[in-house]
Amino acid sequence: MLMVNMHDAKSKLSSLVERLELGEESEVVIARNGTPVARLVPFTAPRRIGAARHLLAGLDIPATVEAFNAGDGAIAADFDASARQGLAP
Repeated sequence: MLMVNMHDAKSKLSSLVERLELGEESEVVIARNGTPVARLVPFTAPRRIGAARHLLAGLDIPATVEAFNAGDGAIAADFDASARQGLAP
């Protein structure tokens, strides 16, 4: 952990970020009058694969294209029924 004062952090921000990128530092603490006030850490991108899996877990979503398309007949029947009742889709 590297601690720098506010003035040094402002004037050397690029080099501080580079040290984080290269793994030379795990975090940089920025201090004002010797008191830590902020922390710079490397950014880690969130994992995209399965990011919404917990949101979709309770839903009955078809797992294959064939299973998804199997509902097309029911959907068409629903549209036909609403058209017969005079409802616009």
